[in-house]
Amino acid sequence: MDYLTAITEFKPRSAQEQADQQTFLRFIKNNPDVLLRENKIAHLTSSALIFNPERDKLLMIYHNIYQSWSWTGGHADGEADLLQVAIREAKEETGLKQVTAAVDKIISLDILPVFGHVKNNLPVSAHLHLSVAYLLSASEDESLTIKPDENSGVKWIAINELAKYVTEPHMQVVYNKILNKC
Repeated sequence: MDYLTAITEFKPRSAQEQADQQTFLRFIKNNPDVLLRENKIAHLTSSALIFNPERDKLLMIYHNIYQSWSWTGGHADGEADLLQVAIREAKEETGLKQVTAAVDKIISLDILPVFGHVKNNLPVSAHLHLSVAYLLSASEDESLTIKPDENSGVKWIAINELAKYVTEPHMQVVYNKILNKC
């Protein structure tokens, strides 16, 4: 499904989600380059919480830039099917071979700040990620590998221990919001 349809069909569960959805749609309408990171103000990204089959653990990565355990995800880079972006990023960042959508609809829309940083020895200005999130599923039996240019750890974390690992308070809020929907 293309990103505009998916975002339009998203069913907000709170006033904040409704406001964020309207902001997404307004920005998309006025920025035809929203799928490209060349838009230096904001661009679409796609992330996922990856559950084990029992749904008591999440597969998380230790994100090098944010120095925190985090969900997988990344830039759309021109791809209009954001569910496929979430699946691609999950595989690239964890080494998983088999990842499936637990649900094929968007679970969360969030406007996330990205602070200025250096990546690949180049400065990246502060900007916003218009984050489209999905729920994915994978087996704990698969072998895992890091993606050294992005993360330095990949592991399954019990959901009830997530707060011990996530050092970004604003992301813990996002994760909790999503987990409360599941």
